[in-house]
Amino acid sequence: MIKITLPDGSIKEIESGSTPLDVAKSISEGFARNVISAKFNDKTIETSTPLLENGTLILYTFNDVEGKKAFWHSSAHLLAQAITFFYPKVKLTIGPAIENGFYYDVDLGEDVISEKDFPAIEKKMIEFARGKFDFKLREVSKKEALDFYSKQNNEYKVELIENLEDGSITFCDHSDFTDLCRGGHIPNTGIVKAVKIMSAAGAYWRGDEKNNQLTRIYGISFPKQKMLTEYLELLEEAKKRDHRKLGKELELFTFSAKVGQGLPLWLPKGAALRDRLEQFLKKAQKKAGYEMVITPHIGQKELYVTSGHYAKYGEDSFQPIHTPKEGEEFLLKPMNCPHHCEIYNSKPFSYKDLPKRFAEFGTVYRYEQSGELHGLTRVRGFTQDDAHIFCTPDQLDAEFKNVIDLVLYVFKSLSFENFTAQVSLRDPNNKEKYIGSDENWEKAEAAIINATKEKGLDYIVEYGEAAFYGPKLDFMVKDALGRSWQLGTIQVDYNLPERFELSYKGADNKLHRPVMIHRAPFGSMERFIAVLLEHTGGKLPLWLIPEQVIILPISEKYQKYAEKVLHLLENDEIRALIDSRNEKTGRKIRDAELNKIPYMVIVGEKEEENETISIRKQGEGDLGTFSIKEFVSIINKEINSIEQF
Repeated sequence: MIKITLPDGSIKEIESGSTPLDVAKSISEGFARNVISAKFNDKTIETSTPLLENGTLILYTFNDVEGKKAFWHSSAHLLAQAITFFYPKVKLTIGPAIENGFYYDVDLGEDVISEKDFPAIEKKMIEFARGKFDFKLREVSKKEALDFYSKQNNEYKVELIENLEDGSITFCDHSDFTDLCRGGHIPNTGIVKAVKIMSAAGAYWRGDEKNNQLTRIYGISFPKQKMLTEYLELLEEAKKRDHRKLGKELELFTFSAKVGQGLPLWLPKGAALRDRLEQFLKKAQKKAGYEMVITPHIGQKELYVTSGHYAKYGEDSFQPIHTPKEGEEFLLKPMNCPHHCEIYNSKPFSYKDLPKRFAEFGTVYRYEQSGELHGLTRVRGFTQDDAHIFCTPDQLDAEFKNVIDLVLYVFKSLSFENFTAQVSLRDPNNKEKYIGSDENWEKAEAAIINATKEKGLDYIVEYGEAAFYGPKLDFMVKDALGRSWQLGTIQVDYNLPERFELSYKGADNKLHRPVMIHRAPFGSMERFIAVLLEHTGGKLPLWLIPEQVIILPISEKYQKYAEKVLHLLENDEIRALIDSRNEKTGRKIRDAELNKIPYMVIVGEKEEENETISIRKQGEGDLGTFSIKEFVSIINKEINSIEQF
C-alpha cells in the first residue's frame, strides 16, 4: 500500500500501481468523470499513470488552469492528425497549449491553409474525437525516435530529438496517429466535444527569422458545445470593447508610422484623461507622504550597468546613444529606479528622516519586437506611475501594507472589484537569472508573504515570476468579460540599495542599508487606460471621462440659451460642450450615445422660458426636467461618491 496526500491534506491509502483516476473514483464517481489531468509530486502525469510511491497528488478538471492546459494540448494532437489527413506531406513541428486554446506550427511545403479550409478541419477533428481513442504515452529510444522522423524527412522533429537525452524521449499515440510528446494529456479524445479553428498565421521555426517560415494554426476546444458558443460570444463582445477601436472612436490616442511603431500619440481628450488619472493618484500620494520628483529620459550606460538592467536587457533593448565625445554612451531610460536611487544618494539621511517616498510619472523605453506590439498594452514607450520608498527594515512591513491600501483604493475607485493577488517569487531551480544573495531574497520574500497574509488578501504563489532584483506582489484584475490583466505591482528590493551603496545613519550612529520598495498602482498609464477602456466598454466613470455633458439645442434659435447653460456648467467645473450641428435632435442623441457621453442636456422653447433643462442619461433615457442648480448637484453627488484616500 502507498499513501497519497491530497490538496486538502487528507491521505488515502491505495494499492501500489493504482492510477490517479482510481484515486478520483475513490472520492466519487461523479468527480472521477470530470477529472482529465493530474500532477504527482509536482510532475504532470497522465490520469492512467501507475502510482508506485508515497506522494502528493492533485487532480484537475477542465475548470482548473492545468486541466485546460492538458485539454488544449491534447486537442493540438487532434489538430495535427486532421492536418495530416488533408495534407499527407505536411511536416509537423510543435503544438502547445496557450492561454486560450492551442496552436500547431506546420510546414505545408507548397500547400496553403486559409479560412475556407477551417470548417473541414474542425469537422475532421470532431470525427476523430468521437472515436474515443485513448492517449497513450510510451518511451522510445533516441535512435528509434530519430529513425521514425528521418523516414518522414521531418528535420524539425529530428532537431528537437537531437537535443533530448536518450531515456527521456516519449511518443504519444492515439488512433493511428503518433507524435513526439513529453506528456500531459486527457484520458481520451471523446472528451473533446467542440472545436473552433480561430486563425492561421506565419511563424518562424523556433521564433528565429533566419529559419524557415511555418504556418501556425490557432484553435480552441471545449468539453461542451455550449461553452464554445459562450466563448465566441465573449470574443464578439471583446471586439466591441477593443481599446484600439474605442480609442479611435473617442479620439483619445493614435499611432503614426512616421513617429514609429509602439509609440502612442495622445490626442487632446486622451491627454486630459491621463492628466485626471495622474491628479487623482497625486492627491492620494500627497496624503500618504510621497514627494514628486522628475528624472531625465536618458541616463549614462554606467547607471544601468550598476543597477543590473543593462546586463539583463541591454542586448534586446534600444541600443546605446553615442555622443560626439569618444567613449560616452547614454541609454533611453528602461526603468526609473536607478535614477531614484541617485536622488536618494544626493544627500545623507538619518533613520529619523526615513521613510523617503519618491514618486514620478516617468516615461521609460523598452524595445518590443514588432509582432508583440498591441495597441496600448504592448508599447515601446510608456509612462509608469512609479514610486520608490526607502525605509528601515523595521518600517518595511507598515510601508508595504500602506502601499497595498493605496492599490486597493485605486481599484475600488475605478470599479475593479474582482482581483487576485499574486506573490511572484524567484525560480528556486534557476537562481542565476536573479541578482543578490539568498539571504536578501529570503528576507524580501518573507516580507511580502507576511504583509499579504496580514492584509487578508486572496493570493496565489507563482515561482519564476519575480523581477530580476526582487520578489513582488502583482495584482491580477479580472475585467467585465472575465479576462485577467496584471495591473498594480509592489516589489521589495534589498539588492539595488547594495548596488548603489545607499545608506542612512542609524540610532547607533552607524551607517545602515535601507530597504527599497518599488510600486506602481496603475502599472503603466498606457496599459491601465487600455484595460479600463475594455473593462468599461468606453463608459468611463463620470469624474474621469473627457466630456461629461453635451448640450443639444433643438434648433439654432436656442443656441444662446445653450451657451448660457454651458457657461453656468463650466462655472461649476463641469466639462460640457454644445452640439450646434444642423441635425435633428434624435440624430444628436444617437451620436451622443455612441460617443459615450454620460449626460445629454436638451434645451428648447419650454426650457428657455422656465430657465430649466431636460436631462437624458446615457443608456438610461429621460430623467426629467431640472433647474441648472439641481443638475449640478446631481453631477457633483455622482462624482463625490468616490471615497477619499
